[in-house]
Amino acid sequence: MNLVLQTLHALWKSWLGAIAFYTVLPIPPNLSLSFQKVSRLAPTIGLLIGGILWLLDTILVRLDLPPLTCSATLVVLWILLTGGLHLDGAMDSADGLAVMDPNRRLEVMADSRTGAFGVMAAVAIVILKTVTLSDLSLSRGWAILLAAAWGRWGQQMAIACYPYLKPTGKGAFHKAALPSPWACIPSLIGLLAIHASWSVLVPGAAIISSMAFCAGGAIACIVGYWFKGKLGGHTGDTYGAVVEITETLFLMSFILIEATITSQFNS
Repeated sequence: MNLVLQTLHALWKSWLGAIAFYTVLPIPPNLSLSFQKVSRLAPTIGLLIGGILWLLDTILVRLDLPPLTCSATLVVLWILLTGGLHLDGAMDSADGLAVMDPNRRLEVMADSRTGAFGVMAAVAIVILKTVTLSDLSLSRGWAILLAAAWGRWGQQMAIACYPYLKPTGKGAFHKAALPSPWACIPSLIGLLAIHASWSVLVPGAAIISSMAFCAGGAIACIVGYWFKGKLGGHTGDTYGAVVEITETLFLMSFILIEATITSQFNS
């Protein structure tokens, strides 16, 4: 019994640490936090963020805001909930990848100053998320929830599968917590359970849920692999970029899935 309680207590401290590390949500100062294994819980933080956004989206829709205004507000809140952590990584990664000399890319990414390519990357991500959300009609809430979760599972895969390129840095302890792809299997099973629940709870959602699961897994793996091909591995910045790009592409894939299903029913 003591072992079980100790395990639950350790998990609780890691969960609080993950909330503090990945979001700006307030944590009471008297609580004990653990940060060493927060990357193992990243997809659950995605579900928390996605759930909050889904609730806020429901409120905005009931206020009869126009779809584009509602979506833009939601994307801004999305950034605020994470403190811009992942978007900042995407901007730094874009600046680094814009450098023609591969040997200088990590140096440029470490520079706190944001360059033109970083700004363009941030603008592109925000615009694509906003427009895609405003165009979604089927299962909008599920798309938001799962985009945030798949983005962080993609981050897990990038951490587990590829080398960390800096001798020190915030991302170093993530690699220790996820030493191999096998460590990402529990999160993948959890995502599968979410998709299965969607299929059960929403009549007729089995097809779109299955297609979304395949799209989420494929996008999450491909984005991390692409960065590895460009840099030879990953840094804390590219971990953030993987989250942002996976989220964006997953939302865009929903548009294709909706179009496919709609055309099937109309034919």
